[in-house]
Amino acid sequence: MVNHYQVLGVTRNATKKEVKDAFRRLAIKYHPDKHAQSPDHVRRNATVRFKLVSEAYEVLNDDLKRASYNAVSDSDFFRRTSSGSYSSNPYGNRGGKAYGYGYGYSGKSRQSSSFRSGFDLTFRYLTTRAFLLNLALAGGMYFAFTAIDTSGETLWKMRNSGKSFEEAMESIEKSKTHKDEG
Repeated sequence: MVNHYQVLGVTRNATKKEVKDAFRRLAIKYHPDKHAQSPDHVRRNATVRFKLVSEAYEVLNDDLKRASYNAVSDSDFFRRTSSGSYSSNPYGNRGGKAYGYGYGYSGKSRQSSSFRSGFDLTFRYLTTRAFLLNLALAGGMYFAFTAIDTSGETLWKMRNSGKSFEEAMESIEKSKTHKDEG
């Protein structure tokens, strides 16, 4: 997921005016018409960068989209890279330079102990929607089986007052042996 705040070069608590000013500045810098006479690879990179800037502005300028983006990015800000470390670089490349022209930012690896990263991964797993739904299903099944087991014992006690299940089995065995003898 791309960090829209880094794309526009604004802080997380930037106002709409700051977002708009940053967008205008970057839109002028990377607009495809400005790079019409540039070499093909420069023009393509500017077009891609312009699309990123436009997308970031579209999300951060709308209050509802911005709140939704902030909620998602809080839970997924650090992503696991192929080397196993964590990076906040939205482009996922190693050098921190997007498209080879220095448009990216440095993607410093997250420094943490193995316990911390293990805890972080465990916490993330335990808070996923799938895990929580499975946990709710398992809890419901446990409750149902417990209720059935308890109701079976209760029904037994209601119909056979004063006898335990073991005593009833002994009396059945005695009656079988008595029938066999007689």
